[in-house]
Amino acid sequence: MNYEQLSTIQLDALREIGNIGAGNAATSMSKLLHKKVDMEVPDINIVAFDEVMEMVGGADNLIVGILFQIHGKAPGMVYLLFSLEEAESLVRQMTDNPTIQLFEGDEQNEIAFSALQEAGNILAGSYLSALSDFTNINMQPSIPHLSVDMAGAILTVGLLQVSEVTDYAIIINTKINEADENYHAINGQFLLLPSPESFTRIFQAIGIQGDE
Repeated sequence: MNYEQLSTIQLDALREIGNIGAGNAATSMSKLLHKKVDMEVPDINIVAFDEVMEMVGGADNLIVGILFQIHGKAPGMVYLLFSLEEAESLVRQMTDNPTIQLFEGDEQNEIAFSALQEAGNILAGSYLSALSDFTNINMQPSIPHLSVDMAGAILTVGLLQVSEVTDYAIIINTKINEADENYHAINGQFLLLPSPESFTRIFQAIGIQGDE
């Protein structure tokens, strides 16, 4: 099956999973921040690997990437991707510190990095939980690995690991809205790289067969 050519109904099924995950993540983030947080999934796509780099601004674009291994009956990898500005905006919301930055000089700001890892755990856990519940397939994220680097360096490791056996990735664009007018909406990307067997298993579980 060519996963790049899914029908509207099939994409709607994926979007519903994304919306459920976003709702779960918003609830968890609201509890963490003690304030109302809304999340939405404005777009979801299945793309070939050669398009992934373009969607994050090119190989030389500086981004923040949080990588998870997926354990369970549908193994694979997950990336959460933000621009540096979006990541710092998210951290400022989480820490209620409008001036905090990811780096202090050449050193990592451990509080900022810890906050981002916590956000990653919430987002990845919520999306994978929604996907698990929807498909009845067990999927659990590993401990997150966070890095700030050029998109090419961050993505190449993950893409090389799975590109030998599959050609597609699911990209869920995520928008985080917070009521405080001092903060703008945050846009990030949830990049799901299932193994080929996992891809087939996931789509069959939501009623998408290879002959459709």
